[in-house]
Amino acid sequence: MLRSPHRGSLEGLAPGKTGEPQGSEQPAPPHLISLKGGGSPVRDILGELHFDSSDGSIWLAGRRMLLLHSDVFGALRQELVASLGMDVARGLITRMGYLAGSKDAAMARELRPDDQPTQAFMVGPQVFALEGFGPIETVRFEMDQASGHHWGEFIWTNSPEADIHIDAYGTGILPACWMEIGYASGYASAFMGKRILVREVECRAMGHAQCRSIARPAEHWDDPEQDLRYLLAHPISTNSSRGSASDRAKAASRARPTLGVPASSTAAVGASVAFITTMHKINRVAPTDATVLLLGESGVGKSLLAREVHGASRRAHEPFVEVNCAAIPEQLLEAELFGVEQGAFTGATKTRPGRFQVADKGTLFLDEIGLLSLTAQGKLLRVLQTGEIERLGSTTTHKVDVRMVAATNENLQIAIKEGRFREDLFYRINVFPIMVPPLRERRDDIPVLLEHCLAKFCARHDRKIVGITPAALQAIYDYAWPGNIREFENVIERGLILADEGSPIDVAHLFTINDGIGPDLAGPERSSFHKMASAPAEAGEPPAPRDLDALLADLLDRKIALSDVEDRLLKAAVERSNGNISRAAGLLGLTRPQLDYRVRKRLASKS
Repeated sequence: MLRSPHRGSLEGLAPGKTGEPQGSEQPAPPHLISLKGGGSPVRDILGELHFDSSDGSIWLAGRRMLLLHSDVFGALRQELVASLGMDVARGLITRMGYLAGSKDAAMARELRPDDQPTQAFMVGPQVFALEGFGPIETVRFEMDQASGHHWGEFIWTNSPEADIHIDAYGTGILPACWMEIGYASGYASAFMGKRILVREVECRAMGHAQCRSIARPAEHWDDPEQDLRYLLAHPISTNSSRGSASDRAKAASRARPTLGVPASSTAAVGASVAFITTMHKINRVAPTDATVLLLGESGVGKSLLAREVHGASRRAHEPFVEVNCAAIPEQLLEAELFGVEQGAFTGATKTRPGRFQVADKGTLFLDEIGLLSLTAQGKLLRVLQTGEIERLGSTTTHKVDVRMVAATNENLQIAIKEGRFREDLFYRINVFPIMVPPLRERRDDIPVLLEHCLAKFCARHDRKIVGITPAALQAIYDYAWPGNIREFENVIERGLILADEGSPIDVAHLFTINDGIGPDLAGPERSSFHKMASAPAEAGEPPAPRDLDALLADLLDRKIALSDVEDRLLKAAVERSNGNISRAAGLLGLTRPQLDYRVRKRLASKS
């Protein structure tokens, strides 16, 4: 087993003040809500749990769940440890817990939309216990989203992971509640909009009488990397004979950090399953020389990921050359890519190497490759096939050793059918395609992205922003982000500039009146964000249309029950959508999980 000097002790905590961080002697702000004593009763959430014997499904607040034997989970855990090693297995299980916590935080916000954030937060311990991880005793809890303050001390009683670990390995020197640690970190981070690191300072698998955890912002720990590394996407190899030990060590060192404070402001950050999966693919292909094709919508971060491929490759210390194919006029593209000889055309006063030669031994990134002309595509294909270039105005060929990464937001197969892209070039560059997910499919990354952007822009503009208000954070979660990471960064930078020094970012700081973002351009999520951002603080509900008033009056006159109205409305939406649940949810202004939950709840009430 691996040893860590930071496990099994209270190092980093002030002596004589068990559970309090160093430097925390200052009293908490008076506006903080502190909860001490036992957690909220589990029965408060039991009404959201439904078992459907007709199709064998289990639903918790509209989310489908699984019921799994603890022994089966233990067997899987042991197999992961035996095949991948303790560190890698711990990382996988911790990330599973992080995702579960992040998902449950979204559920808690839906179940308690009108509660104070601190009260809504306490849904987590209830769900945690209901999912089989045992009750939680809250020793101390303080949370203030606006100032970024978070402090918690919890005792996990009857932890199944501790029992599983003790049965398999006995007691040791490392904490064993990996999924619980990940869950608590993911749940708290999603609520706070910043990384909250939960550390297990006592564990029954270490010989203690109980499992005790401390939660606080990652930057308030002296050594957050000790725990954050388990949330990183490292390359996994189950073949111990693949390469020498030194080769495997070099491969591990090439894995770039994907969570935590990045080495530079251009590093990719994230914590969601979609992001981790993408990084696993990058770490898998980076050590090779295979051509990588990055696909995805505009603004998802394809350029950053191209740099990740280069940084994790054997060419990391060689040039990385980026070419935006859409920004170079067609008549100059050949000279830019392949170089030009002196006198090749008017104005060519000296010989100049092209981007291929500049990138020799390194990586060439061709962004927006789908916009290349057919002529340029043919010349590019020849270079990729032969590894040779010929400068404009020259008959001499030059060998180049270049690893190519390409990117596009176009569907190249459609472009091929329309005659805009060469099929043979597509097959040449489509060696290792990676689909980069849009931000709306990786909302679990928002806390990490938000913290990263705030740190970057505070440093750039010399501003001090203490955090983000609960309303602004909820608005960020609700928005659909059609411009993806690029739009996200712009909105956060604007909010940081508009917010007062030393104050949190509020909803009004995020979007301005002249954004041109309105309900006509948005789905239900974007519309809700726009309403939150633009509605006056004291404004009441807008008047209902006259036909709606007449309909309401008719329903009341006929004494039709609210449950009947809801039943008919749900049924009509599903019928109009031809059974497409996602489309029906959109018609009703709901998410699919919310619609599923309402349908299940109605069925349960009838039975």
